[in-house]
Amino acid sequence: MLDKIAIFGVGLIGGSFALALRQAGAVRHVVGVGRRRASLERALVLGIIDEIASSVADAVAGADLVLLAAPVAQTENILREIAPVLGASTVVTDAGSTKSDVVAAARRALGSKIAQFIPGHPIAGREMNGPDAALAQLYAGKKVVIAALLENTDEHIERVAAAWRCCGATIYRLSPERHDQVFAAVSHLPHLLAYALVDDIARKPNADLLFQYAASGFRDFTRIAGSSPEMWRDITLANRDAMLVELDAYIAQLQRMRAMIATDDGAALEAVYANARHARENWISAIESGDKAQAAAPATNTPQGAQQ
Repeated sequence: MLDKIAIFGVGLIGGSFALALRQAGAVRHVVGVGRRRASLERALVLGIIDEIASSVADAVAGADLVLLAAPVAQTENILREIAPVLGASTVVTDAGSTKSDVVAAARRALGSKIAQFIPGHPIAGREMNGPDAALAQLYAGKKVVIAALLENTDEHIERVAAAWRCCGATIYRLSPERHDQVFAAVSHLPHLLAYALVDDIARKPNADLLFQYAASGFRDFTRIAGSSPEMWRDITLANRDAMLVELDAYIAQLQRMRAMIATDDGAALEAVYANARHARENWISAIESGDKAQAAAPATNTPQGAQQ
């Protein structure tokens, strides 16, 4: 049971975290902090939070856990505000989609208090934003990556892990660097591609006609382009190095496939399609079969890059 948690950012991610903990009976009091008063008031009405913090000091005072669920570009400024009022018993974590930049920001902002910061990333979301998008079941059956630091204690890591398990999530462990490499490939690049395709269509002189005939395939491929542009701008730039590696590899793949089309090489094109379908079927099977055995183990401070 967490007596008090403070959430910076009470929208989809932070709001769902609070609702899930409430549903599990795992928290007594939730304090909200944010840039927009209207969002905080809406979160209060929806029962996501119990109180709108009058100040950062008020929010953090006596908190067992602080969750940063704001865009990653805001992380350092928030941590600088938190640092002077951060008590020794409070643990801070985040929900950012990049980790290396967040860790660097935390080290600059928290200094000697860095051991109290546990980097995290829930692998869940919707293309909706704000408190009204929050769902108590958002994290049920989903993965949460904890990118623990060598300075973190097992007790503090477990406090964060236990909170996410109360939300129904399974805990995994990656180093911050490995995390960013993985998610550049399977999350950040797909978002960039979805945004790029929709933007390209929208800029064509016959865009209205093209959108008129766009059907389920286009909708499915571009669903994630409905996500927050501000958030994904920050993620893309924060993970720049890994993104450039993945983007260059994808461009090379497109160039290979363009050559196949230009030379009428149907066999090569079909081989790409077949390999992709086979890989996707295996991936779907792995998701459906599940790996719930991972959920039972406590998240101790194992070597960086390990899974748990």
